[in-house]
Amino acid sequence: VQLQASGGGLVQPGGSLRLPCAASGSRFVIGSMGWYRRSPGKERELVATITLADDIKYADSVKGRFTISRNKAKKSVYLQMNNLKPEDTAVYFCYIYSRGDYWGQGTQVTVSS
Repeated sequence: VQLQASGGGLVQPGGSLRLPCAASGSRFVIGSMGWYRRSPGKERELVATITLADDIKYADSVKGRFTISRNKAKKSVYLQMNNLKPEDTAVYFCYIYSRGDYWGQGTQVTVSS
């Protein structure tokens, strides 16, 4: 199983980014999909997840600013990030569960003026 994430970059505070992630190579149904992030000096933390039934969970720090969605047919998950803050700076990792945990390679998001 391979996960291809993109969409990271440098953005000013208050700006927006959209992170897409596409899964390929899975022979089984993809259950949960989501995004995690790791900031410098911190452990990896959950940002948002979405289940096969479209149940969604967000970290408290991103509620109201980030939106996760998925396209089941395209085996893709998206993270729309609005009103970005410097503390959102991190490497963002795409995640899926498909009879096992799979992670993307990470995409850097930097929020700075």
